[in-house]
Amino acid sequence: MDAFLQQFQHLKIQLEDITSATDNFNDDNCIGRGGFGKVYKGELSHSKGRSTVAIKRLDPRHGQGIPEFLKEITMLSRYSHKNLICLLGFCYHGDEMILVYEHASRGSLDRHLNSPHLTWLQRFKICLYAAEGLSYLHDPRETHQRLIHCDVKSANILLDEQWNSKLSDFGLSIMGPANEQQSVIVTTASGTPGYCDPQYAMTHTLTKESDVYSFGVVLFEVLCGRLCCTYSNGRVEQNLVRTWIECYEEKKLNDITFKDTTIEPLEQSALETFSDIAYRCLKESREDRPRMAEVVTELATALGNQKVFWQQFQDLKIPLEEITLATNHFNVEKSYIGGGAFWKVYKGEVSHSKGRGMTAIKRLDPKHGQGIRKFFKEIRTLSRYEHKNLISLMGFCYQEDEMILVYEYASHGSLDRYLNSPLLTWSQRIKICLDAAEGLRYIHDPRETHERLIHCDVKSANILLDEQWNGKLSDFGLSIMGTANEQNRFIATVTASTHGYCDPQYAMTHTLTKESDVYSFGVVLFEVLCGRLCYTLDSKGHVKEILVPTWIKSYEQNRLNDIIFKSSNNEPMHQSVLKIFSDIAYQCLNESREDRPEIADVTSNLESAFQIISCSKEELLYKGVLVSGGKTWFSLNKKGEHCVMISIAECLGSNVQRFSFSSGYNARFALGSYLYFYADRDVKITHVRTQFLSPGITYTVNLVFKFMYTEDKGRCEPIYLKYKLKGEIESSFSHLACQREDGWWMCELYQFTCYHKIVHLQILFEGFNNFNSIQVEGIEFQSLVNVEHTDEKQPISDSDSDANWEEKLPADYEDIMKWSKNSLQWTTKEEAYAIIRKGFLIRDDNMERGILEHDANLEEKLPTDYKGIMKLSKIRLLWKRMKKAYSSIHREFLITDSQKRDIWFSLDKNGKKCHTISSRKAGIWRSHQDIMSFPESRFGEAVLLDSDYIRIKTEVKSQLVSSETIYACYLVYKLPEDQSGFEAPLVVEDNQCDSGDKIWYIYLTSPQTPVIRPKAGQNTHNPLNWWKIKGLPQQRNDGWIEVQIWELRAAATINMDLKLRSSGWKKFSGLVIEGIEFRPI
Repeated sequence: MDAFLQQFQHLKIQLEDITSATDNFNDDNCIGRGGFGKVYKGELSHSKGRSTVAIKRLDPRHGQGIPEFLKEITMLSRYSHKNLICLLGFCYHGDEMILVYEHASRGSLDRHLNSPHLTWLQRFKICLYAAEGLSYLHDPRETHQRLIHCDVKSANILLDEQWNSKLSDFGLSIMGPANEQQSVIVTTASGTPGYCDPQYAMTHTLTKESDVYSFGVVLFEVLCGRLCCTYSNGRVEQNLVRTWIECYEEKKLNDITFKDTTIEPLEQSALETFSDIAYRCLKESREDRPRMAEVVTELATALGNQKVFWQQFQDLKIPLEEITLATNHFNVEKSYIGGGAFWKVYKGEVSHSKGRGMTAIKRLDPKHGQGIRKFFKEIRTLSRYEHKNLISLMGFCYQEDEMILVYEYASHGSLDRYLNSPLLTWSQRIKICLDAAEGLRYIHDPRETHERLIHCDVKSANILLDEQWNGKLSDFGLSIMGTANEQNRFIATVTASTHGYCDPQYAMTHTLTKESDVYSFGVVLFEVLCGRLCYTLDSKGHVKEILVPTWIKSYEQNRLNDIIFKSSNNEPMHQSVLKIFSDIAYQCLNESREDRPEIADVTSNLESAFQIISCSKEELLYKGVLVSGGKTWFSLNKKGEHCVMISIAECLGSNVQRFSFSSGYNARFALGSYLYFYADRDVKITHVRTQFLSPGITYTVNLVFKFMYTEDKGRCEPIYLKYKLKGEIESSFSHLACQREDGWWMCELYQFTCYHKIVHLQILFEGFNNFNSIQVEGIEFQSLVNVEHTDEKQPISDSDSDANWEEKLPADYEDIMKWSKNSLQWTTKEEAYAIIRKGFLIRDDNMERGILEHDANLEEKLPTDYKGIMKLSKIRLLWKRMKKAYSSIHREFLITDSQKRDIWFSLDKNGKKCHTISSRKAGIWRSHQDIMSFPESRFGEAVLLDSDYIRIKTEVKSQLVSSETIYACYLVYKLPEDQSGFEAPLVVEDNQCDSGDKIWYIYLTSPQTPVIRPKAGQNTHNPLNWWKIKGLPQQRNDGWIEVQIWELRAAATINMDLKLRSSGWKKFSGLVIEGIEFRPI
């Protein structure tokens, strides 16, 4: 023993010095005791100087005296860290075994767990410092031997004068090698009950993960403000660790978290981070527990979040002197504006967190009511929740027994004062109710972004009105918090809301829920409707009668006119508004909590009522209004035809979880949009049911949605939505989605004509192919122009009636007919008209219009470079007069460029240049090499494609277009008999484009939207019409099909470089291309 202690000679302290410092171990100097012995306070000289120290005198009659004594000396002499208690010396003399530590003046943590003086900042800091000390012992950096403490508990965490924590008591600790990831030590030392790793009972081993478990218990002790065990007669009566774990897992932390309103509130994200890491420390499996280094990181995050919050809390403080001055020393005559049994409100101008201005100063009476508790709850609540319809907390004062809350000033006071005011219009009344509902909706939090708050005292006296009569919910002194994601949070409480407004279920259950707030708000709605408070008072000011049952009975008997507020100054409430308002008010008052609406539904109905009362009927319906309990959006188009959108939540029904929906604050439907992920291959069954369509009107059925990520999207986007009606074998595809003016996107699913009052479609969605998930708002019925349907494509035709043909025959018809290559014979003017009417060079409808049109003002229409153009002709053109030259150009002729490739040139009826470039000149032949003779082409040849893309690369010469004119470029082509591979849209990419729309989409065949017929089995894929985009094909009179692929403004020579490919990456097998045509738009 002596030889062992010789190495610690510098730490030895004489027994006489210790005896003197402790006054011979006088109990007056005793500062602690345990199974090991007693701890005394005294001043000593030691290896680091002279100071007050803690002197631990071991009692050899208890425990493992000598081994613990020697181990403590060994450990603390080797390990030095600011968060480990420092060993200053020892004494081993006779039977005396004494350890001398630095003095931790505030004692051990277990003494302060339920202290109201220990703030959350201090609590988090103590835990972080203790974690750093333990992490040092576990040594993740492998710089020294790992040490397993084996007895981590709050009693072994000491606190110095500045509340810095230091880990102590290493008597049971065990060393392991530094590089061992999981030191397993067989030991008979099991630590303290309640803190001990449950795995020890099975394995009889302790590891560094055992320390982590014990530290997790300490974290929960700090969070809950109590020890982990209760004792009776010195024995453990109850271990609370399992209860704490269950409360965490059931999201009931609020039930166990330490509550003391005299300390600052606990910030939500700090609570979540702290409780999460504490729970992980208590994992049953050692492998699932975090390392202490990770615990340190998470606790530092929690502390940082709490610090930010605490600073905001401090920013709300207002000095008592300033408040006293602002209220003229709380002068009732000059500053008093209202009050209650336990508080008074004064008006005064003070400087606060948001500047300086007039405020409402609420002075609580600390001798009555729930003074301190209500005071700090109000601060905590309003500092967390900010909304335009919640009264704002500008500051507070807690000084010299004064408890003062400073609010924004609501100059019109509370709603209860104006219930019977003839000056408050119905529009204002409904708007105030809507404002209050939006505030209540925010604290109930349907978006689950913060802790749900139950107000518990909703009444008209707690709805304040600002200068513009905006309603603001106030007075959160009785409010109760619940977790954000709990759908129906029951809170046991001894505090009921105000008589008359209180949920009748409270009398039976003594619980309040968010549905209790809805009930109270329903009472407020009836108060506003009836123009009076929900109760009457007797002569002594006591409640005489509750009027709510009378109001409910009047509603059920359709006798609202007996109770509704009447004023000669106000017009009667519109019947549709009265129905919406009274219906939702009545639903709020349902006896069963489950039958009451969500506050979001209440808000939606009040918004509809306010819209109706604020607008004319026509204006409102064109904008749209929610009907069917907020599940259907109803509107009229300009023709008065009904248009309807059904909420996707209603279509999907109850099989889809609420978390699958995302609701923006201004969402059309209360539940919001359904999140439909591109990788989701589960069939979505929708029931689309409506009774609001106009009979005899043809409708399109559209899926309305938004892309979750909308960067760089054009007006159209491929989606390849796969769907079908229930009972159909073949699926349909909606290839392309288009963006609407309202910012939403739309896929057309079906067309049908409405013949029945009720329409019920069961649509099965089988997935879509776009690497961008979508947010579906609903399924829409939009009226369509009801055109006559045929099974053939309608050619473009500008033919006029042949009536009055003599007036239409040009004066110079004889010269015109001489332009033909072939000799044309006629004997009468009518025969001549018939020949000209039929045309010489049949090209397209524009050419026919040009032949039949009188060539007035030809000098203005003839291009200035006409001589150069006519020299490019394949045949020699002769002319003597300008009219003859114009006639030649107008009739069109083939010209050849320097590369011997064909261009067809003409003028339109307005004298604008038009031309067609053959597929050879357009560069298409270079890509595909399949040039075929084609007599039907004006060039005598065309390209037959067998490729998965089309490359068009050519030059648009300035001589062939009219300056400052916008041109459309058309692809001229023919489809093979089998068109099954051409349904998908084509992607057009402009390789010359550096900005704007670089990619857009066209169709080679008209989109085949399914048409629902009245009888089963008659459905077709021949739509009556389709929404307008530029890239739709049209059949021409010359037998070819054209589709617009490009636009340009003519100026100098322009290079054209386009690439067309199928969005489905299919080949264009059998597609015949004549060329590309340029015509003015």
